[in-house]
Formats: sequence, structure tokens, C-alpha cells
Amino acid sequence: MLVESPPEHRAETGSALPGRRAIRAAGLLVSLAVLVLVALASIAVGAKELSLGQVWHGLFDASGTYADTVVSDRLSRTLLGLLAGAALGLAGAVLQALTRNPLADPGLLGLNAGASAAVVTAITFFGVTSLSGYVWFAFFGAAAVGAIVWFLGGRRGATPVRLVLAGTAISAALYGYLQAVMILDDAALGRMRFWTVGSLGSGSDEAVMQVVPFLVVGSVLALLLARPLNAMAMGDDTAKSLGADLNRTRALSMLVATMLSGAATAACGPIVFVGLMVPHVVRSFTGPDQRWILPYAAVLSPVLLLGADVLGRVVARPAELQVGIVTAIIGGPVFILLVRRRRTAQL
Repeated sequence: MLVESPPEHRAETGSALPGRRAIRAAGLLVSLAVLVLVALASIAVGAKELSLGQVWHGLFDASGTYADTVVSDRLSRTLLGLLAGAALGLAGAVLQALTRNPLADPGLLGLNAGASAAVVTAITFFGVTSLSGYVWFAFFGAAAVGAIVWFLGGRRGATPVRLVLAGTAISAALYGYLQAVMILDDAALGRMRFWTVGSLGSGSDEAVMQVVPFLVVGSVLALLLARPLNAMAMGDDTAKSLGADLNRTRALSMLVATMLSGAATAACGPIVFVGLMVPHVVRSFTGPDQRWILPYAAVLSPVLLLGADVLGRVVARPAELQVGIVTAIIGGPVFILLVRRRRTAQL
């Protein structure tokens, strides 16, 4: 899988650019520090107001009054937010590189639609009501759609345009099926409306342990794809001359995106804009090098997701606003701004 670095990345070995790499590395460390602070805020702040002393006792006194609230609720959902946020960010970055579209996200290839359709099928036709059931159906739904998109996109001859067209067509069909089933089945509508919003409230040890293997393997593979994706960004002919195996890179990219977004969607529901916004914003200060985009996306996406979750718990006390709603409210205006900036840059 290792390929020779593209010329613009080989140029960074010159005397002028070690300083730039140092700045990027320092920025990554600062991002990690911000992530730690946001994670601590996610544990300390919730819909139920607790003092820092009460939170501390809840963490370290298993028999205490606040142990269930702090450990079972906040700590588990924070861990799930860290994992799901990193997965969505990496999946978005990989798909943007694969499709050569800086505004791509997992929904573009129909992965979210596949997970949602699988969950509503499980509820309506198989009577599944537990989170553990949702997780597996959602994951395999996303995986099935990923395989279909790869097949329709041309398999070994797949191109970014073919993959996007296949994903868009499948998404439209699956969302039509989804709406039809939910309209005809009131019970499915009642259960699905909470899952489809997107929430970290389902965070539990069970949910985390079920998706951890997929998230860990997918994250490692995503980081290993940095160099081949860099080569592909220069065009197919140049990438081949640099030793990149285009078919293998595209297949692995589809597998990684499916694994990451499928597992995250299975555990939290379809959360929009995280996989779109963060890699796009990261690219504005890291440049096109996936060796930096991917680590930054893995760190800053959980910052956005956990920050939105904390905000949703605070603004609606004593209830809470689901994180999927908050990211959509934030992401809509940001997406418009990104599109306008991109259009202005092309003029």
C-alpha cells in the first residue's frame, strides 16, 4: 500500500518547510488539549445540574448517590462521543479524498440511508426493540449499501463520479422506502423518530463495546491510506506512475468509510454535518496532505460532536436537545458559508 509521496509532499523536506510541519504538529497538540477540555466538560456538565464535587464523588465512589448519573450516563456517552466523532471525521475525510469532492460526507454514498433503512426494517418486520439489535442491523445495512455502491460504481473500474451517482440513486430509493414504512407503521414511526434524530444518549458500556472493534480497525486503516490518497489526488495517471494501486486504494477507502460511518451511525443514529464540516475546515489550514488532514479530523470531530452534545444538554434543561439536532443547526449555516467561499474561490 505504501507509495512514493507526491511531489508537493516531497517538497516539504526542504529547509523552509520543517517549520511548517512543526506548526502543524503544535496545532495538533493544541487540538488534543481542546479535546481533553471538551471531554471533561461533557462529564462535568449535564441536563441535571451537579457541582464539581458531586461529579468527582460520582466518578470515584461507585456506591455514591451520583455514580449512576456520572458514570453510567455522562462517562459512557462521552466515550461514545469520542469514538463516534473520530469515526465520522475520518470517514468524511476519506470520502472527500476518494471522490475528490471537499463537500462529500458519508451520506453522499448512501451509507446513512442504508443504516436507517436497515433499522426501520428490523423494527417493523423483525420486532427488534433493543439497542444491541439496532447496532447490528444498522451496521450491516451500511455495509450492504457500501458494497452495492462499489458494484454499481464499476468495481475495479470505479471512478469518483460513478460512486457518487450510485450513492445518490440508492439514497433516494432507500429514503423513499424508509418514509413509506414509517407512514404505514405507527409503531415503527414512534421508535424510529428518536433513533433518526441522532443522539449520544444511548451511550452505554454495551453500545461502546459493540462498535469499538470496527472503529479501531477502521481508524487504523484510514490513517494507513493517507499516502495512497495523496497520490490519487494528483490524478489517476500520476498516481499510477508513483506506484499507487488505484483499485485497491478505492476499495479499501470504501471499506474504511463503511466501517467507520456504519459503526458510528449504528450506535448514535445518523448524525449529519460532522463528517462534512470538520475535514473541510481542517483542509483550509493543513493543506491537501492527508497525513495531516486525517489526524486533525480524528481529533477535532469529537470536539464538535461533544461540544454540540454539551450545548444540547444545557440549553434545554431539565430536558435535552439531541446532538443530531444541534449539529444540524450549526452545520446548515456553516455548509452555506463553505459553499459560498468555494464558489467565490472559483470565480
